[in-house]
Amino acid sequence: MIGGTSIIGKHVRLYQGVTLGARNFSYDEDGLPLDIPRHPIIEDHVTIYSNTSVLGRITIGEGSVIGGNIWLTHDVPPFSKISQRRAIEDQ
Repeated sequence: MIGGTSIIGKHVRLYQGVTLGARNFSYDEDGLPLDIPRHPIIEDHVTIYSNTSVLGRITIGEGSVIGGNIWLTHDVPPFSKISQRRAIEDQ
């Protein structure tokens, strides 16, 4: 799902199940959602793997790689790699 106010740069790869969504909505006096930017900005050369949710008006910096099954609600600096942390096994 790609929200209507998302901005997607050049050479971006979005794998299946990626959501570029809003975190919340602002409403007018009639209860209708305001038409304001509320979806992510994805800069050039970004890869976002399967089943990741990128929520809110945040920016994913150029050249970043976002791993699969991530829930992301904050800005990511350019050339970052975001992935799930491995669980530490009991010994």
